[in-house]
Amino acid sequence: MLAYTFVEQGRFELREKPRPELQDGRDAIVRVTLGSICTSDLHIKHGSVPRAVPGITVGHEMVGVVEEVGHEVTSVKPGDRVTVNVETFCGECFFCRHGYVNNCTDPHGGWALGCRIDGGQAEFVRVPYANQGLNVIPPSVTDEQALFVGDILATGFWAARISEIKEEDTVLIIGAGPTGICTLQCVMLKNPHRVIVCERSEERLRFVREHYPGVEVTTPESCKDFVLRHSAHGGADVVLEVAGSQDSFRLAWECARPNAIVTIVALYDKPQLLPLPDMYGKNLTFKTGGVDGCDCAEILSLIEAGRIDTTPLVTHRFPLERIEEAYRIFENRLDGVIKVAVTGAASTSFSAR
Repeated sequence: MLAYTFVEQGRFELREKPRPELQDGRDAIVRVTLGSICTSDLHIKHGSVPRAVPGITVGHEMVGVVEEVGHEVTSVKPGDRVTVNVETFCGECFFCRHGYVNNCTDPHGGWALGCRIDGGQAEFVRVPYANQGLNVIPPSVTDEQALFVGDILATGFWAARISEIKEEDTVLIIGAGPTGICTLQCVMLKNPHRVIVCERSEERLRFVREHYPGVEVTTPESCKDFVLRHSAHGGADVVLEVAGSQDSFRLAWECARPNAIVTIVALYDKPQLLPLPDMYGKNLTFKTGGVDGCDCAEILSLIEAGRIDTTPLVTHRFPLERIEEAYRIFENRLDGVIKVAVTGAASTSFSAR
């Protein structure tokens, strides 16, 4: 089968690999019908993920059809259309039982697919702990509608959930990339009084204006003054930092009012400075971590009900055979790209754009 492979730092390559096989009774084999490229894949390419294993197939955003299941798998069966969770988790340890699946203590837990074991930018993928890692897609939901459920939508949903957003709040979201837009949609489910999105790219600001006309927008240079003018208590009640840029962490806490919640959604390439003397007296609560992908069933229900729609994020579509071109466009932010959908090699349901 075709598989896009992490060869060494700075180099991915489309290769022929054997089709994966069941290795455990809790495994499932999924035929990938639609996948995507995540910024985390670029972090692997650039050497920012030391635990990534050379030789693995990359990719952790995908949906597909179950082909085969191990004897302990009860939640799905062959023929089911499914979303694939970015997190591998046992479902039994202390952290899994309390909903913190990102902290699963199983040796194989955490971000495994496309990092430590073969992922989904391929025709087939083996999914460990399939009872926890797969969710059946409702018949009325398309593959494209469900594509981001297991990763960036789960991230945005988690971030909105832990941010304790109230209806009277002013919420600032820093970053309008794919994860930022998913976070925005999940924040809007909480019905806050005002939502402000801060973004540097004019293309992405246009996207927000077009698709979310009730949301106010600003740029990093104007953000602090804008938030002060449009908030009641000297800053945003809740800030969600989704940009992960050089200055966005500082901007996040500077734009927060005293006693606010600042939720760090972004993944940083470098350590961030926590200047406690400058923060003294603001009494901020910081919430950090990675996606805890235990809300996928609820997210699918919200998509089915029409309350979440991430299909506008898919701006480009390519077959797996042309994934290198897809990466070139996504990595360099060409042609107004937001997200790329990559079809399995055997699929002809999309044509390249």
